[in-house]
Amino acid sequence: MEETNDLIKQRKEKLNALREEGINPYPYFFKKTHSTLQISEENKDLEKETRTKKHVAVAGRIMTLRIMGKASFAHIQDDSGQIQFYIREDDVGKEIYKIFKKVDLGDIVGIKGTIFKTKMGELSVYAEEFEILAKSLRPLPEKFHGLKDIEIKYRQRYLDLISNKEVKDTFVKRTEIIKSLREFLDNKGFLEVETPVLQRVYGGANARPFKSFLHDLKMDVYMRVSDELYLKRLVTGGFEKVYEIGKDFRNESVDRTHNPEFTQMECYWTYVDYNDMMNLVEEMIESIAKKVLGTTKIEYQGHKINLKAPWKRITVKDAIKKYANINVDEYNNEEMKELLRSYNIEYEGDYSRGLAITLLFEELVEDKLVDPVFVIDYPKEASPLCKIHRKHDDLIEKFEPYIAGMELGNGYTELNDPEIQKELLEEQAKELRAGSEDAHPMDEDFVKSVEFGMPPMGGFGLGVDRLIMILTDSVSIRDVILFPFMKEIE
Repeated sequence: MEETNDLIKQRKEKLNALREEGINPYPYFFKKTHSTLQISEENKDLEKETRTKKHVAVAGRIMTLRIMGKASFAHIQDDSGQIQFYIREDDVGKEIYKIFKKVDLGDIVGIKGTIFKTKMGELSVYAEEFEILAKSLRPLPEKFHGLKDIEIKYRQRYLDLISNKEVKDTFVKRTEIIKSLREFLDNKGFLEVETPVLQRVYGGANARPFKSFLHDLKMDVYMRVSDELYLKRLVTGGFEKVYEIGKDFRNESVDRTHNPEFTQMECYWTYVDYNDMMNLVEEMIESIAKKVLGTTKIEYQGHKINLKAPWKRITVKDAIKKYANINVDEYNNEEMKELLRSYNIEYEGDYSRGLAITLLFEELVEDKLVDPVFVIDYPKEASPLCKIHRKHDDLIEKFEPYIAGMELGNGYTELNDPEIQKELLEEQAKELRAGSEDAHPMDEDFVKSVEFGMPPMGGFGLGVDRLIMILTDSVSIRDVILFPFMKEIE
């Protein structure tokens, strides 16, 4: 820390010296004509020790610096890459060169000059004019390694982006993935809409919400945990294909695959069921992979995975049987409780066989689902917003896509019977009053919208950040969120 403070002091002394000489170290603008990538592409065939007559103006952050008497080399980095520049006192003059000698690594500068290629074959800008555009008062970190620096990467993402090109590439790819997701749905005839982030009654997922207070109206309000109930209101209103990509907020786990603020896509499609939605999802992810990566064959943390449709489908019970060698239908309720205890699986609240089966699946099976697969036909206790299975009244028509041991979202044949919907939400509200922090509150207006007649439909919610993790081979959700939430430094 003392060394850093000394460096900051030295930089501030240089800053003051520039100002004393009448130099503004933070000018208002610089007319940049070329990016470093553009220069590289336009001059890739230039021969060694050749200088062009074309003038360029480039700007960027100094990343390397070699001051050698009256001539110096440095590299600048802009949005597209890096390029070297060469500056001589005889060309720019003593006063400008004196200014140049006050620069440090991390300073943002502008250079005007011509292009040449050195005898070593490096494309460079031969400086004829030089200007400091932003004096950096803090030294850049040398490298990121170790736990302490990982903390810096996430807390000070700007330093991570400056120092690691691959990190910036990940976030460029993130933008491309979301753009491709939007294009896919648009081309399928879905309409993108916006629903409230701040809600009087939250719902659509079993999750603990963030709570606030709206002073003007003197009421409690919540950050949304899901877009579902408002999107379904729009379906009642006549939108037959609708979707939203936006931020949702859940006051729960912070770990490798969870962040309190996350990006979710939810879509609803009338007159189809969960089979059609699974077809849509596998086609969507295959399409995004082809568009962004140019292939459906990816590698995630050492696993070779093919995202090409069709994906396999397996029921929850069959998955437990296949991967944990447990046939839950052979166990009575007491034996199921003992089974949970034997695997140290914690169970909150009153016993429910369906939730016990779901917990077994999550604990014993999820991490084994590496290749793309739809897990289907969950116990009916898994959601109050899904239709009962048409063949098994203890199950619901729910699916979850899994890749590399991660659940990417979930979808349903959506419940549209208003009497059943009201009954299920009342049960959830009762659990909420009894102390369950994850239960749904009763949303009377949503039930009313269903009572006006909501068409049959399929729905799906996608954890966009997790899909980006898969497509960028990122081990943590923090690696694909520019500013992940971090605990306070003590």
